[in-house]
Amino acid sequence: MVMQSGFSSPRREMFPAGLRVLVVDDDLAWLKILEKMLRKCSYEVTTCTLAREALKLLRERKDGFDIVISDVNMPDMDGFKLLEHVGLEMDLPVIMMSVDGETSRVMKGVQHGACDYLLKPIRMKELKNIWQHVMRKRMHDVREIEGFENGTDLSNGNYGGDQTLLKKRKDIDSKHDDKGSSDPSSAKKARVVWTVELHQKFVKAVNQIGIDSDKVGPKKILDLMDVPWLTRENVASHLQVSL
Repeated sequence: MVMQSGFSSPRREMFPAGLRVLVVDDDLAWLKILEKMLRKCSYEVTTCTLAREALKLLRERKDGFDIVISDVNMPDMDGFKLLEHVGLEMDLPVIMMSVDGETSRVMKGVQHGACDYLLKPIRMKELKNIWQHVMRKRMHDVREIEGFENGTDLSNGNYGGDQTLLKKRKDIDSKHDDKGSSDPSSAKKARVVWTVELHQKFVKAVNQIGIDSDKVGPKKILDLMDVPWLTRENVASHLQVSL
């Protein structure tokens, strides 16, 4: 069941008011509470009681949502599976929630690409801050675009044919057509775009070493990730952002 009210394109100048949030939970009572709390934050809220319905809605309304909040334990689809689909297909930030705060569950959420893991009952303060994940994602996308505009070429095979990145490249190329071509002689070193799979390898490597270990360093992580084209500098840069 999908419940929606006030769905529209948010006024970006009023951000974070109007943030478009999709909430997925089969617990109707909690779903209502969460919806009410999110509306108090001036967010636009759409709710789903089934993960498959949420996925269908996301596919139909491309660019219709800014962030997804989903319970881990859904009856029709594993919450972590939904997380993977959303991350790979829609490239949206996803927050997982659960009554279970076991460390292994939280780490599994992070490894699957969750930007946050909230424990029920969720506090209003936590919901007020979810816009930060959206802003962080947008800033990351801007850095990707700048990297592409500085000469990155997806055709070199470094990104494994990631369809999301290919789409971004097409969008960027379209922007270039509007702005006029840039100087082809200004090509710079390609930037690495950290896809969900690549980040998962990074997190797995860090977990193997131990996040509090003195041995956590770019070279050790690079060795464990075993990605031939990745460099120590790439890992060092991502390590600074992630830890």
